[in-house]
Amino acid sequence: MCGASIISRLFLFGIVLYMERFKLIPEVVLLVVRDDKVLLLRRQNTGWHDGWYCPPAGHGEDKESMREATAREAKEEVGIDVAPEDLEFLHVQHRWSTDLGGHSRVGFYFVAKKFTGEPQNMEPEKCDELDWFPLDALPENTIAPFKHAIECAFKGIHYSEFGWESMV
Repeated sequence: MCGASIISRLFLFGIVLYMERFKLIPEVVLLVVRDDKVLLLRRQNTGWHDGWYCPPAGHGEDKESMREATAREAKEEVGIDVAPEDLEFLHVQHRWSTDLGGHSRVGFYFVAKKFTGEPQNMEPEKCDELDWFPLDALPENTIAPFKHAIECAFKGIHYSEFGWESMV
């Protein structure tokens, strides 16, 4: 059986059963850099790493490219307009998340080469601070997989893995 079907067939005693294929959760991460500093948000009231920093980020949606998703998240989270073609790919991270019983995620990291507007907090119910941090001195309370990916990305490393040791 060939193709990119979401459903795979399993033959058991002459009966065709359907098993859903493994799925990854696609994350998009926007890196806005100015004067060798990166824009980070401090999370609040989300139930996940509240009080910790991360770049503007979200999930890719069906029928949306990762660049389109990143541009959408830029507008939703920090109020800037970025054309998808002005997003430069920097890094992809395959990580294991222990949330919700554990699952696999893939994060696509893009830097905004140009944008319009001044970054501002568009989601004050989810974020209590926006600030710029030196790329070589991220806050200690930066969410670990994001910190790892940012450090890799700006060293020119285009792929990393994170969190798989927690599966043991």
